[in-house]
Amino acid sequence: MSTSQSHHHLLRLVLSCRKITAQVTNPRTESIVAMASSSEQEFMAQYRAQLNRFPRTHSVWDARIASRVGEKLGFRLIEIGVSDVEIDLHEELSRPVHYRRMVMPLFDSVKRTGVGVSGAEKLESQ
Repeated sequence: MSTSQSHHHLLRLVLSCRKITAQVTNPRTESIVAMASSSEQEFMAQYRAQLNRFPRTHSVWDARIASRVGEKLGFRLIEIGVSDVEIDLHEELSRPVHYRRMVMPLFDSVKRTGVGVSGAEKLESQ
């Protein structure tokens, strides 16, 4: 395999108070090759329960849901043959601290499935 083909795929997170979406893009074409989100069917019952809870919270997802989204993404990456991804460290460091704490389990879950996550170790030390 030539070095021009060994570029890491980019893992990006889209966060809001209602959902977390993780998408991996091909570095050459910038097209999405794999994606997982807390808005998938598996999470709907829990999502509805959080919305109807009193007192209401600002965030519907938490670190546990982020971990499960990471696991789903990791399995999808393995299935298509992607063994390494890279995060945009600058983008992740620009997030508020409470979001960074909640997304670390996502990166850990992706690693546990056997996919390398470049840059996550630097995020842990911040």
